[in-house]
Amino acid sequence: MNIFVSVAKTGNDRHAFTSFSRTEIRTLCGNWRESRQIDRRKSSSLDKISEARYRTMQFYSRRKKLIGNAQTEQLYGHCLQFYGQPPIENISLSEFETFAVDRLKLLKTVENLGVSYVKTSEQYTKKLDAEFSNLNFPYKIEADDRKPQTGPSEYEKRRKDHISHFILRLAYCQTEDLRRWFIQQEIDLFRYRFKDLGSKNIREFLQYNNLHYHTISIDEKKNLTDKLVNSSFAVSGSTVDCQDFYKVPFQDALDLVRTRKVYLKGGYVYIPHQDIVTIVLNDFRTRLSKALALTARSLPAVQSDERLQPLLNHLSHAYVGQDYSIQKSIGKISLEQIDPLSAKSYPLCMRQLHRGLRDSHHLRHGGRMQYGLFLKGIGLTLDQALQFWRSEFVKGKVDADKFDKAYAYSIRHMFGKEGKRTDYTPYSCMKVILSNPPSQGDQHGCPFRHSDPELLKQKLQSYKVSPSGISQILELVKGMHYQLACQKYFELMHSIEDSGFSLNHPNQYFMESQKLLGGPGAGVKVEVKREDNPATKPPNPSPHQTPGPGNRPQEVAAEITEDLDSFFQDA
Repeated sequence: MNIFVSVAKTGNDRHAFTSFSRTEIRTLCGNWRESRQIDRRKSSSLDKISEARYRTMQFYSRRKKLIGNAQTEQLYGHCLQFYGQPPIENISLSEFETFAVDRLKLLKTVENLGVSYVKTSEQYTKKLDAEFSNLNFPYKIEADDRKPQTGPSEYEKRRKDHISHFILRLAYCQTEDLRRWFIQQEIDLFRYRFKDLGSKNIREFLQYNNLHYHTISIDEKKNLTDKLVNSSFAVSGSTVDCQDFYKVPFQDALDLVRTRKVYLKGGYVYIPHQDIVTIVLNDFRTRLSKALALTARSLPAVQSDERLQPLLNHLSHAYVGQDYSIQKSIGKISLEQIDPLSAKSYPLCMRQLHRGLRDSHHLRHGGRMQYGLFLKGIGLTLDQALQFWRSEFVKGKVDADKFDKAYAYSIRHMFGKEGKRTDYTPYSCMKVILSNPPSQGDQHGCPFRHSDPELLKQKLQSYKVSPSGISQILELVKGMHYQLACQKYFELMHSIEDSGFSLNHPNQYFMESQKLLGGPGAGVKVEVKREDNPATKPPNPSPHQTPGPGNRPQEVAAEITEDLDSFFQDA
């Protein structure tokens, strides 16, 4: 007996029937049961695999901290580094930028605090600790590893410290001035971190970096107690027992021998714990100086990379403060207010440019760019700027027709109305100091950096700066602290003891002055840099993106350069 079973077919005959016998049906049902059993076994196996994977993930999460610690010890055996070996891993351009800018912020904080406060004072330590924490750099070993970690791990902090140091080496090896500045800030940073180490950590650091300076034994210390107390500062009979003394070849401690701060015997000096930093710093300075010289020789090979060249060129004079091109005071300042404002609220560089423009009724291109962007930043509109420059130039050798043909275009260009429509930002202090130095007949630049000290003194006297104030400013200029000299000028001109801010921008000087004086720029609000607002930062191109017609290397390099102008706020 046959049973008719309907079977769907793939052909055109969708209503056909196929005939099956009972035997064939039993066979088909048996196959179906076997397939269901196989499916159940597979499902059970998958459940076991999932459970095993889950247990593995749990085990990995428990071991993650231990593995991270092992990785830290292997690559960065100590929280403080001599930066002897360059990094060899691959990093993204975004990480490259972030690391470089964060370290630059840290070094500038070190510079400003080092002049404003005594380097061993509580205020200095407190402010620098806060900056380390904010920027996620390693600065002290945690006393209790059992505390729950928040933020980046110790390995990530040490990695950032290592990579960012070498990035800034590339940027600051290009000139003697840049190398000198970089070495000084890195040494101050190293000194601060080294002094925060305990005796055990110092011994570990010396051993890790193959510095063979060993502590003397307790018996030897007892035999030399009187000699050590009499020859070492800040060491007394009650403190000599509780601190380490290092036995070092005298040729490695010539500075301490010259100043008679250590006990010398048999070609060795005995250095107390608090003075060993002098020896280590000399070694660090020598190594870093040689490394920068070698980096400068290999710089042409690095600069041939179209991705890195614009970054490195900007880093050496990068501004990492607020953006003074985007503000709310447009049109609040009239042309009649410029002269009185220049005497009260202009930094010395802009006061010099304004005086030069009024006297000669002309400024060269460098002066027009520096002063024109500053005026744009304090609130002048495009129409006001055109009227201001035209009225001044026509008093000289330029008639109105020639001004419209030769100069009006560049003014519209700096307001983003011509050319590439780039909205240029006012020059920062670093850009004024480090780029385009003035030549004969120029008025632009930084008076503290580019003026002869005697001429600077005469200029300050003409502005009624007190003799003691002039001495303080000239001392800062002598130490190449040009921005701090300008900050001291601000304090003297406004008769205040402490300005309460770190000066990094001419427009910042103007805004802070107007806050004190209650002028038209007092309520100006400025936007924070783009780097602090990820939502406005343009997305980075994929590293695997193939250059197409609109993504050729030359065009990409040009786009990166324009983005960096906005990123560093340093047009």
